[in-house]
Amino acid sequence: MITLRNFSLQRGIKPLFNQVNVTFHASQKIGFIGANGCGKSSLFALLRGELHQDMGDVELPSKLTIAHVAQEIPAVSIPAIEYVLNGDHELREIETQLAIAQNAKDGMREAHLHAQFEAIDGYTARVRASQFMHGLGFAFTDDEKPVNEFSGGWRMRLNLAQALMCRSDLLLLDEPTNHLDLDAVLWFEQWLKRYQGTLLLISHDRDFLDNVVDTIAHIEQQRINLYTGNYEDYERQRAAKLALQQAAYQKQQREIVHVQSFIDRFRYKATKAKQAQSRITALARMEKIAPAHVDSIFHFGFESPIHIPNLLLDLDKVSIGYGDKPILEQIKLRISPGSRLGLLGPNGAGKSTLIKLLAGMLEPMQGERTLGDGLQIGYFAQHQLEQLESEESPLKHLQRLDTKATEQTLRNFLGGFGFLGDIALEPIAPFSGGEKARLALALLVWQKPNVLLLDEPTNHLDLEMRHALTLALQDYVGALVIVSHDRHLLRTTTDQLLLVANRCVKTYEGDLTDYRQWLLEHRAEQRKSPLTSLDKREGLIDSLKTSNKALLEKKRLEAKQREQRRPLRNRLKNIEKELDKLVTDKAAVEALLANPTIYEDKEKVKEYIHQQTTLAEKLQKVEEDWLEITEELEALA
Repeated sequence: MITLRNFSLQRGIKPLFNQVNVTFHASQKIGFIGANGCGKSSLFALLRGELHQDMGDVELPSKLTIAHVAQEIPAVSIPAIEYVLNGDHELREIETQLAIAQNAKDGMREAHLHAQFEAIDGYTARVRASQFMHGLGFAFTDDEKPVNEFSGGWRMRLNLAQALMCRSDLLLLDEPTNHLDLDAVLWFEQWLKRYQGTLLLISHDRDFLDNVVDTIAHIEQQRINLYTGNYEDYERQRAAKLALQQAAYQKQQREIVHVQSFIDRFRYKATKAKQAQSRITALARMEKIAPAHVDSIFHFGFESPIHIPNLLLDLDKVSIGYGDKPILEQIKLRISPGSRLGLLGPNGAGKSTLIKLLAGMLEPMQGERTLGDGLQIGYFAQHQLEQLESEESPLKHLQRLDTKATEQTLRNFLGGFGFLGDIALEPIAPFSGGEKARLALALLVWQKPNVLLLDEPTNHLDLEMRHALTLALQDYVGALVIVSHDRHLLRTTTDQLLLVANRCVKTYEGDLTDYRQWLLEHRAEQRKSPLTSLDKREGLIDSLKTSNKALLEKKRLEAKQREQRRPLRNRLKNIEKELDKLVTDKAAVEALLANPTIYEDKEKVKEYIHQQTTLAEKLQKVEEDWLEITEELEALA
């Protein structure tokens, strides 16, 4: 249990928290939300012991193992899997002591340490580390690759894997999905659901919050307000609270006007002076209710493009890749006005490569890429922020795009992206990642593109800005192609999904829930590869070193896993039979409802709709069971 009592904290001259009283209970999964700069990250730094409160008490359990994602990007040359294993400090300490005991030929000490090693599942540690890496998007062949050979984004994934490797009581995650793609987010989500400790999570991904947390902590006006449930529950409770607050505010304002009117009329009248003075005192003591306020500071939209040709982009039997190696082959894709495409596909399948091809950043290896007359592409790349000039202001960036626009016009436009007042004139070097991402989007919007190509545009954006971007994209009249791990953005701004996998690009007929199932099946197919299985076996042997005791332990564990898998496989077979039956029954009911003649009998229609709803609910529950068991089998693979 973590308790903040009369807690106050400020950074510099800015107060972040004032007289906060709140308790976080063991095993709670709490999502922290609030405007940028409200103190979310500072609170996490305080819990890690990096800051100290200005007033009040912060009570933590005496024995509390805290895990968090390091922000430093390592450049060490050790193998990636060894770096991940470093997250389990107790494991590494026992390994060090074992080496000392072996060199000293201290049999008793060595036996005691082996027992400790077994108690913390040390013999399976390497396998677990590999599973973390694979779940976060690394290939099995990356296990032994030196850390310094990975890019910055992939090293951040290694930092996340290292944090998960720690057997923690408290896990602090500050926007952990920023460097993940959708596949990794889906895996990570399932892992967090099974996490047994207390989770404190800062995230701007509403679907991620909905699927992981059971409590929302909203930081506002230097307070922490807890809401039971996920983000969707918070929105509903928050709306009701604001409605009540606004009603109470209006009622109080009417009361204030009435009391003030009495005071103005009678304060100088001898017979009423005492009563008037009493009301003056009451008015002064009255605790004022603030008006409800939920307006966002962000307000922008995409203006209509100057020209929208009937054909914007056309790919005909195009192959694309790097060097002589094709990544995608025989692509046939036509982008017309109004196209709203979301790209799905496993990590490394070529989603960003396809976006670069559409943007003209890569030339086709073969096939034809046709551009419409008047094509104006707006391209937001994953590394777009690196293209900004750190010593220039937001205004200067915009003036370089448009030398004819007046300064006031440009400043009004920047204000819609949160760059108000003097902020628009300051160099962007000290800006946060979110502020730089907003500026990059502002530059894109100003150019009035007729095709938008967005590759992970929401990284670093807070919930308010994501909501503003969603609304702007919904009203955008040009064509849109987007890659994003933000499922809410994909769901609300696209109307067609494309699957990029196995060197192909094709229309995906399912939705994002179906894609999760496809991904599980795709991973299962990958595991069936003889080469992959051999690699994993060799990894297991390496993980158990070469000692006889370790090899015997490996065999025991494998036997145990086979025993654990057997009932799960039997349950999976039964569930798959039930799934088939439910799908068949649902299809039969929907076929009846599709018959126009049935609507002459209202009772039958009512009955069939009830059956359809019941079957859909059962189907969702059984699918969730199927996913859970499949995940368990994956963990035991």
